[in-house]
Amino acid sequence: MLNFDHFVRLALTLLLALFAPLALGQEPAAATAEVANPYGLAALWATGDFVSKGTLMILVIMSGATWYIMVVKLLDQQKLFKDAKQTDAEFWTAKSVADGMAKLKNGGPFWYVVDRGISANKHHEGTMVEQIDKSSWITMSIERAVGAIQSNLTGGLAVLATVGSTAPFVGLFGTVWGIYHALTAIGISGQASIDKVAGPVGEALIMTAIGLAVAVPAVLGYNWLVRRNKQAMDIVRAFSSDLHSVLLSGTRVGEAKKA
Repeated sequence: MLNFDHFVRLALTLLLALFAPLALGQEPAAATAEVANPYGLAALWATGDFVSKGTLMILVIMSGATWYIMVVKLLDQQKLFKDAKQTDAEFWTAKSVADGMAKLKNGGPFWYVVDRGISANKHHEGTMVEQIDKSSWITMSIERAVGAIQSNLTGGLAVLATVGSTAPFVGLFGTVWGIYHALTAIGISGQASIDKVAGPVGEALIMTAIGLAVAVPAVLGYNWLVRRNKQAMDIVRAFSSDLHSVLLSGTRVGEAKKA
């Protein structure tokens, strides 16, 4: 009986110790304690030297440039595709090339090709370029216009390619630099405990993760935009070929074949 009474009193004491804070409207200390992560990105920025912070800023700039270029180029491509639909619906139904040009968006890519073609057609005779036959001169002028449009569409894609190929190495440099400092700290302290190794090495590996996070969208965006640029330029080249045929013979390429 004495052992049983002693056991009951011990059990009651433990229950009171556990539930007394709840009865008073308090929570156990273990349930409310929040353990701050001393090895996260904030700690990396707070404790990093100028090389670590500079590397991180370079990666941030690379990421910002990547998304800015992708958005701008996507908008340019969307405008060209929209202009292509308008051109196909309105330009070829006009009575003349000049009337069709008036229906196009002023300053647009197709308007620019037509403007260069008309200008070459009008200013051929009586000039120094008269020695070049008319067909070749119009062809050269239209091809220059198409080349200018292509140059405008592809502008900035080199930045995406550069970011996609160099961002992982920039992040790897930050990782190597962080591991170097971690090993230096371990050597100075003379202790290779888990807290001396895991924290600094984990912070260093964040750089590699950020580098990959910057590089992957750049590579995917570059390949996607290049494919869309190819589709856009195919439309522009087809239009320029038809325009060249109309300026010289008065009929489109497809219509000439049917005739």
